[in-house]
Amino acid sequence: MCETKVKYETLENQLNLQDDNETTHNCIKTKFKGPNNEEYCWYQCTVQGGRKGTDVDAVQLVTACEALGAGEILLNCIDKDGTNSGFDLELINQVKSSVSIPVIASSGAGSTDDFVEVFQETEADAALAAGIFHRKEVEISEVKVALKKAGIEHR
Repeated sequence: MCETKVKYETLENQLNLQDDNETTHNCIKTKFKGPNNEEYCWYQCTVQGGRKGTDVDAVQLVTACEALGAGEILLNCIDKDGTNSGFDLELINQVKSSVSIPVIASSGAGSTDDFVEVFQETEADAALAAGIFHRKEVEISEVKVALKKAGIEHR
């Protein structure tokens, strides 16, 4: 059995634009306007734990990883990490529509509703959280109950 692993330390950082023609990066029209009322954004890949930006956007990275043989994408959004404000649904949808391999949503979960929402509003193949479980803010069994009530298949 042959296994290919591609590891690139990266997190996505949302950069806001007034117009999608301001950059050659893969942009989306966002529901959440930027600080200067920007309607478009692109997700910049960062390194060094989010401290250093690159000129690579999320779509460029995930499509390159898929081409190199990655079997799945573990998608972490630095803007949402640790916020307990929910997953970045726009980023997840953009990435999922760009690749054919599974995408695992990460960063931002703060409640059972966030897990229901990520599966109802995106095509994410899986979702994860850590802090809310380690801090005992949410029990894994509660997430499973919420997913079952919403009719979402889970393990």
